Amino acid sequence: MSVEENAVPVRGAPCWMHLMVSDLRGAEAFYASVLGWDFGRSTLGEGYSTALVDGRPVAGIGVRTPGWDQAAVWTPYFAVDDADLTAARVRERMATVAVGPLRKGRGRAALASDRDGAVFGFWEGPTPAWAVGEGSAPPRLELLTRDVFEAAIFYGEVFSWPGAAGGIEVVYEDERVVVRVSGRPVALLYGGAVERDPDPRIRPRWVVHFDVDDTERAAACAVDAGGTATPAVPGPGAPGPGYVIRDPEGGLFTVSPRVGR
Repeated sequence: MSVEENAVPVRGAPCWMHLMVSDLRGAEAFYASVLGWDFGRSTLGEGYSTALVDGRPVAGIGVRTPGWDQAAVWTPYFAVDDADLTAARVRERMATVAVGPLRKGRGRAALASDRDGAVFGFWEGPTPAWAVGEGSAPPRLELLTRDVFEAAIFYGEVFSWPGAAGGIEVVYEDERVVVRVSGRPVALLYGGAVERDPDPRIRPRWVVHFDVDDTERAAACAVDAGGTATPAVPGPGAPGPGYVIRDPEGGLFTVSPRVGR
């Protein structure tokens, strides 16, 4: 899953994220241009690269399995003790386990979707020294869904929020559900009005936010590299105006001004 699998993640917390694409080299070139990433080899083989900032892991990009018609989606993975038990919890709650659990390197992974269709994964095993809001990891991870309370109950039951080891806390504030680990926000859940969006490509989904020194430059580089960039309206907690970007294969993410971390 990473260049160095050397950490024991907080159970129930986001522990990694990746994007599966059809053209790995093209994706590497795009994200190197837009976000300034370097890429290193991974323990998961030649078809999987780890994005790096100053030598530290940020995210993974891999090649989709041939014949598997899956959209390019940035997917968060949550740490679990038992992937089989977690898969059973997902199915018991009328959601979908699409792939796995499968052995991957030194761990086991599965890909699932919640009852509203938002894609997520879960991982059993060691991970990079990676945590949302710290170091090279993305500063924010958000779920945009129709019913925030239903979603919070679903993920809370699947990943044992709250009460999981590591001090996971779930609170409702500023019209959103905030998931914290040791007081640090690691996931934000927003609800309402998604089904009324005029863009049919917008559906319940997890959205990853990356910070950059220059959002205008990142947006221009995205367009030059074959993607799209649309000004984003800052939400609660956002450091300032940014852009919603789609890469050439449709992977969606946002960029915001970098703040000191």
